[in-house]
Amino acid sequence: MKLENQKPILIIEDSDEDFTALTRMMGKANIHNPIYRCEDGEEALDFLCHEGKYADESLSPRPSLIVLDLNLPGTDGREVLAELKSDRNLQTIPVVIFSTSSNPKDIDACYRRGISGYIVKPMDTQRLNQLVQTFLTYWFDAVALPSSGSENS
Repeated sequence: MKLENQKPILIIEDSDEDFTALTRMMGKANIHNPIYRCEDGEEALDFLCHEGKYADESLSPRPSLIVLDLNLPGTDGREVLAELKSDRNLQTIPVVIFSTSSNPKDIDACYRRGISGYIVKPMDTQRLNQLVQTFLTYWFDAVALPSSGSENS
């Protein structure tokens, strides 16, 4: 797989197990992009908008890809997605939902908001590994990600 070290990835995930599984598989796939993690929606919005503890932009570079869990404590992933896609400077960042929700209403609503993909987290570890591998191959081998510089258009 390609190594695109200059392109940061933001994973917004409250589950330590899911975050560890994703990052472990990224390492096995030889993906060494900088990975940033936010554990809830408020932290994610602070990260993306350079507020609070992320006011120093060097602590929160613009991600080239966001992996977003929907079921977050506090401000949930649906609210984060709505904020992202309504912000002119952030709306072009690809967002992939990684959630336990297989509710068709959630899936439809997320696509209407402009997500780039929706992955339902399986309970089976082998299936999870297959899905994550497919995700990694697509996003890091097949797709050109946007630059991590801020957009001024």
